[in-house]
Amino acid sequence: MAGSRMQLELSRVVQGRSRLGVLKRLGRTGQHSLEIPGCLLYTHFGTVPHLTQDTLHTLISLPSVTQITLSHIAEHQEVLEEFKDGFRKFAGLHDTVLYCSLHDPATPSPTGYTTNKTVSVWGSGGRIELTVAKFMALQKTVQPDWYQSMYDGETWQNSASRKRVRKSVDRTLAHLDECLLVHQKSKELEGVEVFGVVEGGDILEERVRSAKETAKRPVAGFCLDGLQTGSMDQTLRTQLVTAMIKELPEDKPRLLHGVGRPDEVLACVEAGVDLFESCFPFLATERGCALSFGFDISTDPERAGRAPPAVLELNEEKETTGESQQNGDLNRHDQTQMTPFEMNLKEKRYQDDFRPLVEGCGCYCCKNHQRAYLHHLLVTNELLAGVLLMIHNTAHYHGFFGALREALATDKLDVLKKRVLGDGGLQTERKE
Repeated sequence: MAGSRMQLELSRVVQGRSRLGVLKRLGRTGQHSLEIPGCLLYTHFGTVPHLTQDTLHTLISLPSVTQITLSHIAEHQEVLEEFKDGFRKFAGLHDTVLYCSLHDPATPSPTGYTTNKTVSVWGSGGRIELTVAKFMALQKTVQPDWYQSMYDGETWQNSASRKRVRKSVDRTLAHLDECLLVHQKSKELEGVEVFGVVEGGDILEERVRSAKETAKRPVAGFCLDGLQTGSMDQTLRTQLVTAMIKELPEDKPRLLHGVGRPDEVLACVEAGVDLFESCFPFLATERGCALSFGFDISTDPERAGRAPPAVLELNEEKETTGESQQNGDLNRHDQTQMTPFEMNLKEKRYQDDFRPLVEGCGCYCCKNHQRAYLHHLLVTNELLAGVLLMIHNTAHYHGFFGALREALATDKLDVLKKRVLGDGGLQTERKE
């Protein structure tokens, strides 16, 4: 887009696809940057679930980009319009870049409510129908730094017909053109970046068409939609991502919707994805689980500093039984189910386990509390359980992305994959 300040600087491209670099000149003033591969900061109405701003900022290496969603904001449009100073100030956010997406990645939306002219979001009060005019009025009110254009994303289910998928691509392109037309005439959105959305369901030709056509538009980056966990297996996802990325320019970022499991993140980074949403720690927290997969690729503790100290050495607890596969096939999953990358602290075996959640983790929870205490908080439904788990899970997950960048920089991606997927990950706890 004319006047776009966002700048992607790549320092390495590994094996022709995996990209390491920095997204620079972010925000209205251009003072922020975001390392890639990386993730956004997931929030509910601008707040990381369970955490106050003070608690959140005790964590290190947080992303500079905060994700907010219209599904949380749309019902408050009148209040925000009356406030006049934008969502950042309304929510008490300060030193961050705001990215506004349509749907909450942690909450599946009902399907069957899109038309040629409208899409729907669901807030606490029910369904809200958005035309392009209403969608753009919301963006002017929110005043984000980036936003994704309006799109028809209801074709991720396997049952979507070829005709329905084609219609989704056509509608999404039409919505993008309308959004851009309004955007370019809006003084309120001057300096704001637009990301185009690539659709196409599981049909390769439609994915390629959507990517090729979206790339012709003056957008700052691309959102790859409809590939979320549970919609398809990783082999097909990789095939579709690879085909789409071939049609996209190399100098603009690619953000993947709805994928957050570490194994899927690794596969998608290898296919060329730059950015991810980060609702995975929240989903694990809601299950009463702590992330516990390994990702330490450094033998020197000082060099491990780029990956925050939530690194693991849990090999001694690994048990080569079938239990690590208890949640089913690793190639296809439902994001609501427990994964092999976490431990369920509600299980009775943790009631007298006095170790930290993760040995060597530097987060507040692991430094100050034991598994037995978290187990007690969970079984008694104490609110503090969610706070402590979210502290740990957020630190651990962002530490994983730090390790991923370190692995790409030092040619250790295979080592990291082995730690996450092999002898350092997918481990289960030894039963007492």
